[in-house]
Amino acid sequence: MSVRSIDDIDLSNKRVLVRVDFNVPLKEGVITDDTRIVKAIPTLSHILEQSGARAVVMSHLGRPNKQPVPSLSLAPIAVHLAELMGVEVRMASDSIGPEVEREVDELPTGAILLLEN
Repeated sequence: MSVRSIDDIDLSNKRVLVRVDFNVPLKEGVITDDTRIVKAIPTLSHILEQSGARAVVMSHLGRPNKQPVPSLSLAPIAVHLAELMGVEVRMASDSIGPEVEREVDELPTGAILLLEN
């Protein structure tokens, strides 16, 4: 049995949920090593290159223990990812719920929505 890869899937006009490892080191809110972010760029770029595709990205930072911890927000990663990729990266208000569903529905083609930690 052959293993399919993302290259084998037609992602045109799809919302693609992608789990990435953006648990990067931060010092005073500044990313000190972006290797994990850089490694995800080929996959995210491939998704966005498909006609009408949008990427919803989920990750974690630290261990927030089921409640928001401002110092563990993924917001600095969203800003850095946008700079690296040159595309719009929106930051979701949460990772679940009606507000996040609305943010996903309003995500424009060729953009990324990063779900909050």
